[in-house]
Amino acid sequence: MLLEKMGTEAVALGLKGDGIEENTLIASLCDLLEKIWSHGLQTKQGKSALWCHLQAYLELQDARANNCNAPTITNVTPKALAGNKISSGSYASTTPALAWNVMRKRMDYLSTFQTDIDSPPSPNRSRSRDRNKFVGLEQLCPLPESLEFDVKNVLAMADIKTHIGYTRAWVRLSLEKKLLSRHFRTLLSEESLLRSLYKRNAFLRCEEEKEQFLYHLLTLNTVDYFSFTNTYPTTKLPYRVVIFPSRKYGSYHTSSNVWIIVSGTMNETQRVPVPKGSLEFIFHYKNLGLLTTMRIGHDNSGPSHKWLVEHVVMRNEVTGHTYKFPCGRWLGKGVDDDSTERLLVGQRASLNSKSAEIPTVANQTPPRTRSPSVQRQDTVPTSELQHQLGNCVNVIVKWHYKPSRDRDVGTLTNLLCGDDGLVKCLERVFLCGFRSTRFFGKNLYIWDYFTKIKEQFEQYLQHEQQQQQTHQQLDDSASSMDSSFSDGSGANSLQRRELSAIWRYYVHLMDEISAAGSQLGKDGKFQLLICLSLREHLLTRMIKPMAMTKVTYEMYEEESFLRRKNLLTFLIQILEPLDDCHIVLENSITQGIPSQC
Repeated sequence: MLLEKMGTEAVALGLKGDGIEENTLIASLCDLLEKIWSHGLQTKQGKSALWCHLQAYLELQDARANNCNAPTITNVTPKALAGNKISSGSYASTTPALAWNVMRKRMDYLSTFQTDIDSPPSPNRSRSRDRNKFVGLEQLCPLPESLEFDVKNVLAMADIKTHIGYTRAWVRLSLEKKLLSRHFRTLLSEESLLRSLYKRNAFLRCEEEKEQFLYHLLTLNTVDYFSFTNTYPTTKLPYRVVIFPSRKYGSYHTSSNVWIIVSGTMNETQRVPVPKGSLEFIFHYKNLGLLTTMRIGHDNSGPSHKWLVEHVVMRNEVTGHTYKFPCGRWLGKGVDDDSTERLLVGQRASLNSKSAEIPTVANQTPPRTRSPSVQRQDTVPTSELQHQLGNCVNVIVKWHYKPSRDRDVGTLTNLLCGDDGLVKCLERVFLCGFRSTRFFGKNLYIWDYFTKIKEQFEQYLQHEQQQQQTHQQLDDSASSMDSSFSDGSGANSLQRRELSAIWRYYVHLMDEISAAGSQLGKDGKFQLLICLSLREHLLTRMIKPMAMTKVTYEMYEEESFLRRKNLLTFLIQILEPLDDCHIVLENSITQGIPSQC
């Protein structure tokens, strides 16, 4: 299992290149565990010896917790378990509802944050804590890591009906949480229970073999498994969402009705309404898989509709996977780029057992929050931009040529729309030499340039249509357009038709974006245009026609990528390898716009 996870590095260690499916390996591990737990049993109790052992341990812990007159450990024999009212069969049939209620109460308790536990109460502060006062904290109280917590989570899964199914789900969950070895050590630490269930010659009662077995399982913590998340697509799971708005500019609260749409590798939610006046809530939904994106927006209603969101944190309350969705942008009309919806790309947090701290850069203002209406423009040398763009393209091309089982849409989404993704890099490229400052009115966004390009292309198409109606050659029509199209070009009829097709396709794509992305701001529409043009293999073809228009000469300095010949050639050539990549985008990115390829 470890060698298979190591991929190409494992070939040097003797693993063959063909490999085995991860799911097959984990199923084999489950079978091996069943054999170990079936060895040396006093009496066979059910189809899964491991699950019967877990149930006996859970009953023992519940009895201790309730301080009731439970049978002594020496009396917990297979016969006693079979004849007890809380037998393994009845326990499995009656516990799920009870376990679910217990788990929900525990989740409500977990809404308190670690800071409240660690910090002593201030004498000048009231002990009654406003639930919204946690904003700004970066610590969620970590989920319990006890064996009982994971067993009860598995019992709450309504789509599992058999003991073997429960066992496999529990093993997969423990493996994913890197707790399998620890749980087994806890389970096997009850020596009296172990003696009552197993003979002296059983594998689990041999100390040396047992220790070696636990250390073997401990090595699985060195790699990441998503064996539970990727196996149960129909299971409903609880997700906790915490929204962190900014306290700057008086945007802490909003009067609008807020909603989110979360996408993962296995599913996508409908619109999930955020409870009015609440910044933290739990919702239940079918397994989303590994989270990739979140769309957050509101209806722009009420007097306080301008809302600055720093980031959103979301956690799977069963697996403990925590994701941070950076934002740092405004929601609302009349501020920033007039967006009432933002697409946020998730970053999975690496959490240790002692702290659930979300990684962040200390004392750093999120991008674009320093001014509510003006874009930040950091001067970056063109050589640095070339290097960044080359890295972005190389990473995407490498992703494309990976084996199909290692390619997932979520990774591509991060490579395209993440903080260091292709869209952000192209944004910096198009901002280089962009004349955005205006003496009167708001400063221009890159989207304003693309809108003017659309208007220019529409004029070209209209003029071309007029020329066709008068039965003139397409080459003659070039003389009435920008001189850059006619200077020594000698374009033949085929080239002219290809150019017209690019104009027409670009105009159509811009119309689709304007219709589907009515709630998006100008930066969101730019991101959508780049992603769709990449999917439709239009990106490299449209850059040169754009560079030849009057609009480009009016809105860009001479040292920009679109006006400097060597930089323009570099830009087109560096993006050309992406034309060979088959790009499949998430619905959260495309806004439902279908592909024309």
